[in-house]
Amino acid sequence: LLAVMVAVAIFAAAAVSVVGLLAQTTAHERRAEAVERRLADEERLLTAVTLLTREDLDRRLGRRAAGPYVVDIERPDPVLYRVTVGVGDAAPDLATLLYRPEPRQ
Repeated sequence: LLAVMVAVAIFAAAAVSVVGLLAQTTAHERRAEAVERRLADEERLLTAVTLLTREDLDRRLGRRAAGPYVVDIERPDPVLYRVTVGVGDAAPDLATLLYRPEPRQ
């Protein structure tokens, strides 16, 4: 009887550990899916910005909110635009440089 009680106690301890591990794995998976969805949204937003013309980019210089995301458009050079997309004040998740030549006269 004592051996059965010890075996049940060992099994219970192992079962609790396995259940805890499964719960932790599920939580990590949910967080990863949320990050993946956010990055997909940011990628779509960045793609939309890359389609803008030079004039449109000039009108949108600076930081602007786009829903829960922040789009920052800078012009470090007369023909280059730096576009970043992120969430709030955190470091941006995505960034790109866009070349838009000056209009010919």
